[in-house]
Parts: sequence; structure tokens; C-alpha cells
Amino acid sequence: MQERRKETRKNLMAYTQVFDLYGGFLLGYLSDLTLKGAMVICDRELEEKFDLTLAIEIPELPTIKASRITILARALWCQQDISPEFFNTGFEFKEVTDEQKQIIEAIIDNYEFRRDVPPNYPIKPSPGK
Repeated sequence: MQERRKETRKNLMAYTQVFDLYGGFLLGYLSDLTLKGAMVICDRELEEKFDLTLAIEIPELPTIKASRITILARALWCQQDISPEFFNTGFEFKEVTDEQKQIIEAIIDNYEFRRDVPPNYPIKPSPGK
């Protein structure tokens, strides 16, 4: 599949629950997140090109009081995960309000899985140690 992403994915350290708000059931867990969309790891295959309202449980954040964000999204793709009992589903957010943007940015800032190496981190052991 050709990559058409406009923003770099931000992998998260918190396994945040994602619900179908009006269907009333757990879709799965948030895997990565941007201001434009999200990938959710689901236990069922979802229909593509289908709009639904996601209810994303918000992990504890120091600056955010809300416990959930609801956002209209479209399931763009769904494919089987490396673990065959799960499916990865890519959602595009239809419209993001300023408040939702602030919450999404706070989630990314606080829970992004970073692979950065500290500036003074030794790449290999020093001689004689």
C-alpha cells in the first residue's frame, strides 16, 4: 500500500481504549496518533470507507481534565495484524476542533514512545571499562 500520510505517526506508550460511541462497544486500543488520524488495534475486521464517532479514553494528563475525547472519523483501511487475531485500522479524523487538537497534542507530548538517544549516551563502552 502506498504511504500517503501527511504527518509522522506518533507511537504511544499508553494502551488507550477506543470505543464506537453510538455502537456502544470497544473497537480496540490506540496504537498511534496524529492530528489528522489514528491507528487502532481491533479484535475484529472493520468495514473500510465507513464513518463513525470514536470515543477515545484519555490517559491521565496533568493539563487536561477531560476523561474522553469524541471525534468523527472515517475508517480508511483495515488489515490483519502480525498477530492474526487482531486487525489494524487506520482512521482519518473528519474535523478536529481547537479543544480536540489541544488534547491530542497533550496525549502525544506525554505518551509518545521516543527512541531518541540522549546527547551524551555512549554508543560503545569506553576503552578500559
